[in-house]
Amino acid sequence: MKAIILAGGKGTRGKPYTEYFPKAMTPIDGKPLIDYVIKYLKSFSFINEIIIISDFTGLGGQIKNYYENQKGITFIQDSQSGTGGDLLHIENKLKGESEFILWFVDNLCAINLKKMHEQFIAKKSTACIATRSKRKEETGFAVVEDGIIKEFKEKPLMELHLSECLGIYMLGYDVIKRIKSKSKQKEINLSFDILQELSKEGKISAFDIGQIEWIDAESPMVLERNEKTVKKIIKQMGF
Repeated sequence: MKAIILAGGKGTRGKPYTEYFPKAMTPIDGKPLIDYVIKYLKSFSFINEIIIISDFTGLGGQIKNYYENQKGITFIQDSQSGTGGDLLHIENKLKGESEFILWFVDNLCAINLKKMHEQFIAKKSTACIATRSKRKEETGFAVVEDGIIKEFKEKPLMELHLSECLGIYMLGYDVIKRIKSKSKQKEINLSFDILQELSKEGKISAFDIGQIEWIDAESPMVLERNEKTVKKIIKQMGF
């Protein structure tokens, strides 16, 4: 199975830092964010190749320089045609693959990809998306009755009314066929143009990560503010 890492985002939420390095190269304990993702993906024996999509003519060139001599990593220039368009752009790299992993680089999580694959197969999915139904809040909450605060709950673990979608997908090759049918579009958004349609057909399964931690590593500030969580995730990843 191949794993694709999307690392071509503009890093808008990470400015001003991302004006000097891509989000993928955000440092965590002296190593870039993407290094944890790559090493974690490589820890699964069924993943035989990692494809990184980024703007290697721009800041993304830093990623290529960091990994250029490593085996099992392929670099593909961002096509600037949306998340769906990028997959169509590497169609030839996915031929012969019945399914593949798509990992947005700013997702840090020790997700069990083996169990996710089992869910993908069991539900006869065209796509399987990592989700979570609980979230530890960063702010304090209060129990209010008739305008009076009865109790404070500091950074509680909240049951979510809607499951939160994370940026880790397992996709069947049929998704590529769906994208091809929209190839006339200038940009193809994977979520809105493809997955939304599949969800209405009941072809997308959800893999709940349970108690495993996850963080959207959108900027150095977020990582610094959530240092304990980041260290816990790295430990769960086996590093």
